[in-house]
Amino acid sequence: MQPPATRRWTPTRADGRDYDPFEHADALGIQVLFRPIRTANELWLPEHDTSVIKEGMREVHRRIAAAHGVAHAVLGHVDDQPKHEALADKYAAERLINPVHIRNLIRVESDAHTIAAELGVTSRLLRVYLNAHPA
Repeated sequence: MQPPATRRWTPTRADGRDYDPFEHADALGIQVLFRPIRTANELWLPEHDTSVIKEGMREVHRRIAAAHGVAHAVLGHVDDQPKHEALADKYAAERLINPVHIRNLIRVESDAHTIAAELGVTSRLLRVYLNAHPA
């Protein structure tokens, strides 16, 4: 596995919703597999540069799981400590949510579920983003 400093990647598109975590994983040489996992939506296997995603999930959950797995790789995580999980969630939220788009939505909409749906994320990931970036 490459050290975190060499695992940088910047999306070429400005819109956070266009961030493609599968493309990012491919650019980093991370294998993404879909398997019937019971314990989590995503498992990061650093010794194999592999992210295993629970099969059968809806698209929104697959994107979040993939972004979460990429985060573990980029941040150099080798275990699933709670602080690493929180950092991976924050990283995923910051890639999947466009800051301009969310600011515009918050001005006209107050319902978190509606905002999350418009952003293409879950309400939980929206909360992660808002906790890291208070309005």
